[in-house]
Amino acid sequence: MPEDTRPGLSRRGLLGLLGAGAAGLAAGAAGGVAGGMAISRATAAGGTDGVHVFFGAHQAGITTPVQDHLHFAAFDMMARTNRDDLVSLLQDWSYAAARMTQGLDVSASGSVGGSPEAPPDDTGEALGLPASSLTITIGVGPSLFQNADGDRYGIAARRPAGLERLPAFLGDDLDPALSDGDLCIQACADDPQVAVHAIRNLSRIAFGRARIRWSQLGFGRTSMTTTSQATPRNLFGFKDGTANILANDRAGLDEHVWVGASDEPAWMAGGSYLVARKIAMIIESWDRVRLSEQQRIIGRSKGEGAPLSGGGEFTQPDFRATDASGRTAIDAASHVRLAHPTLNDGVRIVRRGYNFVDGNNQLGRLDAGLFFLSYQRSPEQFVKIQRALSTDAMNEYVRHVGSGIWAVPPGASAASFVGAGLFA
Repeated sequence: MPEDTRPGLSRRGLLGLLGAGAAGLAAGAAGGVAGGMAISRATAAGGTDGVHVFFGAHQAGITTPVQDHLHFAAFDMMARTNRDDLVSLLQDWSYAAARMTQGLDVSASGSVGGSPEAPPDDTGEALGLPASSLTITIGVGPSLFQNADGDRYGIAARRPAGLERLPAFLGDDLDPALSDGDLCIQACADDPQVAVHAIRNLSRIAFGRARIRWSQLGFGRTSMTTTSQATPRNLFGFKDGTANILANDRAGLDEHVWVGASDEPAWMAGGSYLVARKIAMIIESWDRVRLSEQQRIIGRSKGEGAPLSGGGEFTQPDFRATDASGRTAIDAASHVRLAHPTLNDGVRIVRRGYNFVDGNNQLGRLDAGLFFLSYQRSPEQFVKIQRALSTDAMNEYVRHVGSGIWAVPPGASAASFVGAGLFA
């Protein structure tokens, strides 16, 4: 089928729009009813507030101020797809993502501007809503490079050496239906409907080329990336992410998060590696633990979030400090101690986790926990920290039920698409 008549988004429109850059997104949609509605949606409720540019040196959604809601989805490529299918999918996703992050429909005709005798390009549930700080972050998994069908897309030789399925960790109880994936999309926004709209439409765009393998909704961010954000709390009631690398710590990001120009492979320079872990919390058991024991397990006070060695929330923990009984103030098996950089050769990561509640399980207990997301320069950083947590006292109250790792390419230029360097 000629590409200009292929169902879905127009390739001609894609190239023109990407070439025009972020400013062209608004201009490209300005014509017609759909364009007018899209523009009004982008400028509603505070002008351009809450709009993040899709293009740039790094993908948005990593150091961007953490939004309140998440919809994460892992995808598998369909059988019998080829390299052209993969390239076109990444192009189409980049085109639609560049529009949606500006508060626009996925195409110029959008949800109401096309033929009334054809399905709309956009599903329409975000029509009239602002961009709500939407970011869309795209990653590629180990299985995309080579799987049981071999090197289907001709990219096996370009797989980063460290991009492999994570090793087994003590206490893993992983569900294959909640793990892995050829591709992933992380959609974060301050409005849950905007985040869901993004995944719904990107999944629709992928029809015939990729399908959702699994997905996860999240709320109540459990980390911060800027000093303007207060430290949030997880479902155990403790502040989470106090020691996160912040967006203004450029040296820390360059050392621990962004793939460097001297790293291999070269196409990943400016990118990062994403680890996702679905961690079920045994809420009912935790809720019956006395406060002092909860604080011992975490290593911080539940109220202020200060380390048990003293000071305030942002005081560095002193693992040699003792309490009135002569014991170390911070337990050797506490989460804070085992995860701390000083006990892990200085390893640090950026965390962007979210709480989740998926109703009740068959026992009538809350199916709830932490959807852990971390970005790091090398997968080995996460592996090192996770292995250190093998003796974590908190392990009695959590189970790791889902897992995945993806390479997150650098950001796209306005004339290109996310992942273009993989095919250069």
